Amino acid sequence: MQRKKIVILGSGFSSLAAAAYLAKAGFGVTILEKNKEIGGRARQLVRDGFVFDMGPSFYWMPDVFSSFFGDFGKKVEDVYDLKRLDPGYRVYFGEHDYIDNHADFEKLKQTFEQLETGGGRNLQKFIDKAGKNYDIAIKDLVYKPALNIFEIVTRDTIFKLNEFVSTISRQVRAGIRHQRLRTILEFPVLFLGSKPSNTPAFYNFMNFADIKLGTWHPMGGMFAVVKAMEALTNELGVEILTGHAVNELVVKNRKVVAARTDHGDFNCDVLLSGADYHHTETLLPQSLRQYSEGYWDSRTFAPSALMYYVGFNKKLVNLEHHTLFFEPSFDKHAESIYDNKKWPVDPLFYASFPSKTDPGCAPEGKEAAVFLIPIAPGLKHDDQKTRTKYLDIIIERIERNTGQSVKDEILFSESFSVSDFVNDYNSYKGNAYGLANILLQTHILRPRLKSKKLDNLYFTGQLTVPGPGVPPSLISGKIVSNLISDYERS
Repeated sequence: MQRKKIVILGSGFSSLAAAAYLAKAGFGVTILEKNKEIGGRARQLVRDGFVFDMGPSFYWMPDVFSSFFGDFGKKVEDVYDLKRLDPGYRVYFGEHDYIDNHADFEKLKQTFEQLETGGGRNLQKFIDKAGKNYDIAIKDLVYKPALNIFEIVTRDTIFKLNEFVSTISRQVRAGIRHQRLRTILEFPVLFLGSKPSNTPAFYNFMNFADIKLGTWHPMGGMFAVVKAMEALTNELGVEILTGHAVNELVVKNRKVVAARTDHGDFNCDVLLSGADYHHTETLLPQSLRQYSEGYWDSRTFAPSALMYYVGFNKKLVNLEHHTLFFEPSFDKHAESIYDNKKWPVDPLFYASFPSKTDPGCAPEGKEAAVFLIPIAPGLKHDDQKTRTKYLDIIIERIERNTGQSVKDEILFSESFSVSDFVNDYNSYKGNAYGLANILLQTHILRPRLKSKKLDNLYFTGQLTVPGPGVPPSLISGKIVSNLISDYERS
């Protein structure tokens, strides 16, 4: 019996995960990637001996990665080297004024207690709740395909109903008074793409992932994970073709029969898109699209990003591998993303210095840096003048807060922002992280994994379930592969 052919659009984490599962299930799988490199947003930039992850850089929820590779009889340590960071990250609040997120939880509790009487005890209570939610989320919720609401109506979640209608911000502020400690506990939900005041309190499981499971670094960067997944798919017989942008989906009798590229048509029995959901539907006639332009425009999107990849001619001091600069108002910056949708006046920013952990990321005696300012998707005036302005702000703040001269040590800088997300990834409004995980965009209220209008069209990735982030993308790939196997063999 001839194997059914599955064509997958894009080679990001969700696509690679789905490809591996589907190939293991016996399907013939071909991945079509529009760019010259694989990895989607997790591509790698190499320049003058410096190596940068272009997208994700935080390695959280290591159990999800272990589960993925375990499904194929492999251990993470067999495919890449993993190192836990201590501290997980540093947060600057002013000149030489910072808090470290220690890997040792007891040490972190002491930090909280020093800033606020009872802070350590309240942190313990908060993390205990978060840990229970993490167990519920991982065991009962995130691996469900969102076919109906009863998937997530369990005895455990019913008793957690108040945490779905309350918010992270409200929960944090009920137990923690010190503003800096509040900021540290509210920060992780930025990975969910929403303000703490709009994110259900149940999502405090991200705090458990942050504080208890820790922040890790795969040696070689997040691209090492991409390469490990590529090697796995190769073992399973998956064909990956780069430089193959899909221009049209050919439909007959309620089925996608081919993906049309400049290199010809690729016939398929099933079409799975790990590319931008909105863009994928534009490859179809209007009548076959599930979601209108009005629908997409009405969604609450996670941020886009203004990013820089910078090579420095010396090692930098007073900085950790992951360093956050939060001395401006967290709330005002969030308003510029979600409410005003304007370029931030006084931006927060994140900095990654992978060469502090991973010598292969920069030539000896030099430093590789990635800077990221979260911004609203769809912003105009994404030009060189704007990008230069914000890089100058970043460099000045680093110099002031860490007490060192760095501007004259810049060997080069490259930037990436809204227009690049559109051009390179066909990203709707240039978003970087997909749809925000707010209550009205959770589970069945997110775009579906399976098309309602075409019998063999499926979707995976950050615009569908379970949501934004690398671990959810791996999970999304597994969920949709199970769904395809069930439907195509029924």
